[in-house]
Amino acid sequence: MKRVIVGLSGGVDSSVAAYLLKEQGYEVIGLFMKNWHDDSVTISDECPWLDDSNDAMLVADKLGIPFQTVDLSEQYKERIVDYMFDEYQKGRTPNPDVLCNREIKFDVFMKIALELGADYVATGHYCRKGTIEKDGKQIYQLLAGVDTNKDQSYFLCQLSQEQLSKALFPIGELTKPQVRDIATKLDLVTADKKDSQGLCFIGKVRLPEFLQQKLKPKEGVIVEIPKEKELYNLDMPVFDSKEKELQYLTKKIDYAIADGTIVGKHQGAHYFTKGQRKGLAVGGTVEPLFVIETDVDENVIYTGQGKLHPGLLKRALFVSNDELHWIREDLALDINETMVVNARIRYRQALEKAKLYKVDNGLFVEFENVQSAITEGQFVAWYLGDELVGSGVIS
Repeated sequence: MKRVIVGLSGGVDSSVAAYLLKEQGYEVIGLFMKNWHDDSVTISDECPWLDDSNDAMLVADKLGIPFQTVDLSEQYKERIVDYMFDEYQKGRTPNPDVLCNREIKFDVFMKIALELGADYVATGHYCRKGTIEKDGKQIYQLLAGVDTNKDQSYFLCQLSQEQLSKALFPIGELTKPQVRDIATKLDLVTADKKDSQGLCFIGKVRLPEFLQQKLKPKEGVIVEIPKEKELYNLDMPVFDSKEKELQYLTKKIDYAIADGTIVGKHQGAHYFTKGQRKGLAVGGTVEPLFVIETDVDENVIYTGQGKLHPGLLKRALFVSNDELHWIREDLALDINETMVVNARIRYRQALEKAKLYKVDNGLFVEFENVQSAITEGQFVAWYLGDELVGSGVIS
């Protein structure tokens, strides 16, 4: 009998995942990961991880499976939290959920599971795993979940073949309503529990508050750049190579305070991210203001009016070689090769037609339509059909 360790998070998805595996005849063990107990950074007055671990325990009890808690807070702090602060200080916007899956659930946690004699690790993600044979070798595929509304393949875009080989996603074939339905029929305590928000595993934390405790406030100015600015009305030059054209399309605009008007003050450029609308507290504009660029060195936030401000829109992005990742290593592009894909630059975004161009120092992704708020530090993931084949950090 194959042994599976399920990451029971105290939510409905992992609860039902555990139940389904048991039904399929696996020996199932529930493991709750405690990822946070740093009191120097208080997260909220409630103690959500206690509630969650309690719910996870009740679910395990109900399903009649063994249950234990592991404390991964040290690794979590090192690999996720420190990395996040570091990225924010550089003016980039990291994605903790993607990292959490790569570094914690499918690395630290997986190692613990394998030490406990597990054959597989299972999670409550809405995605599926496929297996194909190629040149006599088994290759694992990461496929989108059947519930297009909830598909979470994006969060797993950094997994490797090795990690996928040991992963199971029992609810990938189901929709969220079906999952809730099963939980209700089984009378699980998590049946009506709301989906968790906030940082992966830290519980109910709001990111800005979390950041403010570590990154010191520093007053600076908010500058509004008008749409009509000549910066945006440059004619596209003629290029002698596709690569030069792509370099031009991905180039950052260098804004200066003199390019616009000072419209307000902020408490630190590193708290803000491109495309952000809330938290600027500047009124009196015809359309809402959006952050179009942050300058953490000069501590200036540049903004523009409206969703379609030219400072928000771009057609291409770049991923450097050291931040480029292929789940399907067999499909990795060689220099000068291209691939037509569908891609997204954030979770919940509809897939967009794009073309990959591999160059010497990395990979360009050129979209058919302009994209809004392409943000450094976030992940771009690309798909062939419903299979996620690769991803990278936007530079």
